[in-house]
Amino acid sequence: MLALNLRRLAMGGLAVMLAASAQAQVPSAPNDPAVVVAPQATPIPATETPPVDVPTPQTDPVAPQPVPQVEPQPEPKPKPVKKGPPDSLKPGQFVWEKRDSYANPLRMVIVLDIQRMYVFDGDDLVGFTTVSTGKKGKETPTGVFNILQKKVYHESNIYANAPMPFMQRLTWDGIALHEGYNPGYPASHGCIRLPKIFAKALYDATVMDGQVVILESLSKPLPKPQPAPEAPVEPAPTPSEQPTQPSPLTKK
Repeated sequence: MLALNLRRLAMGGLAVMLAASAQAQVPSAPNDPAVVVAPQATPIPATETPPVDVPTPQTDPVAPQPVPQVEPQPEPKPKPVKKGPPDSLKPGQFVWEKRDSYANPLRMVIVLDIQRMYVFDGDDLVGFTTVSTGKKGKETPTGVFNILQKKVYHESNIYANAPMPFMQRLTWDGIALHEGYNPGYPASHGCIRLPKIFAKALYDATVMDGQVVILESLSKPLPKPQPAPEAPVEPAPTPSEQPTQPSPLTKK
């Protein structure tokens, strides 16, 4: 044990000696000219920079601009509707519903501006066809007519005995329904020309005094008929106003 303590003391003394020897070998900075010790910089106190006033550019006041007035635009006019029949029939074509019998006398409606005829049994449409009516200067009259005469074959007594098959007279001055040339536009002298087969079917189905309405267009209905003014009635003379005849027995 004593030997161990002596060893520890010897080791501790050796460590002290080594530390002192190492400190003695390090030269001090002032005595060694090879070692330069940089002087510590003296801190410079920060100086406050005074604020610099930046001049604001002066701008001229801008006068308010007037608001442009928008003129109201007129509404566009609707495009004119091209006149024409509401079907695809070509000149000379027709539609006919053949029936064994009809509940009412057939009524015909002819529309001049679209060159069409419509046939009604009461309110039921039983047929319609292309027609050719009076040309310029010989226009077909408008109005309400009745069938005055029917002849399977007739010749015009006005226009050089022109044939008028399946004729149905509407006026006594030459207006009638009959078979005739149908070019798709007004070409007659006032009559209503019908396709041949349609003219025969219509002739067989109508009766005397049947009604035929002729319109200028569907947008121009016929005016309502006005009652004719009554003729003034003269009052009967009183007995005092009646002339007296002298009696043959009265002496002069």
